[in-house]
Amino acid sequence: MNSKLVAALGSVDWSGNAKLLCDEGDLCSRIENANLILAIWSKQLEQIEAGNPALSFVREMQHCGHHVASLLGLALYKPAAASMRALVECALYYSYFRSHPVELATLVRNPKYYLQRKDIVDFHELHTLDYSSRQACLNLNSGMSKWYSATSATVHGQIPGAWSNGISVTDIVFDKTKVIVAIAHFEEAAQLVNDTFLCVVAQDIWRYMDHSAKLLITKGLSGAKKVALNLDKA
Repeated sequence: MNSKLVAALGSVDWSGNAKLLCDEGDLCSRIENANLILAIWSKQLEQIEAGNPALSFVREMQHCGHHVASLLGLALYKPAAASMRALVECALYYSYFRSHPVELATLVRNPKYYLQRKDIVDFHELHTLDYSSRQACLNLNSGMSKWYSATSATVHGQIPGAWSNGISVTDIVFDKTKVIVAIAHFEEAAQLVNDTFLCVVAQDIWRYMDHSAKLLITKGLSGAKKVALNLDKA
């Protein structure tokens, strides 16, 4: 057994880090609300599009949201950024592969096949009915690009020290300033997922969605935007 590793891991007050976050009621509520958006979409899609093999991306999206909450509680802020990026990517993958079973089978079978974020966005611009006008209403494409660029810079260490706790394991401690930044970024991720599904998926399933789900999904949207997105009054 590596005594140095054991000592390093044992030196971190993991439960203390979690407690300090849990003591911040407003911050915890914000994490819960971001995950609630993911959970609502996950439940509606599981019910309405049951049997679609691409739902594995929706389940992974929700898992990533759980990972974000757990990592923030442990004060592992930079790893949380990677899970945020993954959950947004999973939503994009679902938006494409839900109607492309052949390509999904190829994705599983052939490791050389993959889609980048831009490939999916370009597809929707060309082929998804009213996507351009819907995304413009929500500023989705530019918002996604800006958020994704910032997240990737954090994940890849292009901004040294961003979201990090020092340089050693023993430096992993609760940092309210950093966690506030991370939570705001998580909220943006959840909003991007919400907007992606509103622009791509809602036109097919909105009429089948639960009334309570519609209310939560459209909370904060102006009447003009609901009209532009062709959403009923929920």
